[in-house]
Amino acid sequence: MRVGLLRTVGAATALYGFAVTVRPALLAAPSGLVDAEGGTAEHTLTSLRPLAWRDMVSGLAVLTAPRGAALTTAALVRIGADFGDALLLGCTLPDRATRAKAVAVSVGWGALSVAGLLTSGRARTKGVGGRAQA
Repeated sequence: MRVGLLRTVGAATALYGFAVTVRPALLAAPSGLVDAEGGTAEHTLTSLRPLAWRDMVSGLAVLTAPRGAALTTAALVRIGADFGDALLLGCTLPDRATRAKAVAVSVGWGALSVAGLLTSGRARTKGVGGRAQA
């Protein structure tokens, strides 16, 4: 497990979630949820806040969970949220280009967490006789 990578993903997610909770237009605009003048309906802004709150809280969990099972569980929640976003936003956003961008961003963040869980944070070096050492 690469704890540093997971903590970085958690911190970035928490900060972004906080920013969108305060100002949901930060998510509405790149998601294509704006009108011709660039405005977003109040009910859309209201609907985005729980999504942002989820990201903030789950990011904080990844950032602060103790190593081991708690961190693994927090990371799996983040991965589920990111891949769920990719699926749902990829099927529902207003236009093809916006859907593609949303899927790429969501899968990218989810993949970072997967990499954090599945790769080792310990560097391996070649020892005597060419054998790998921790």
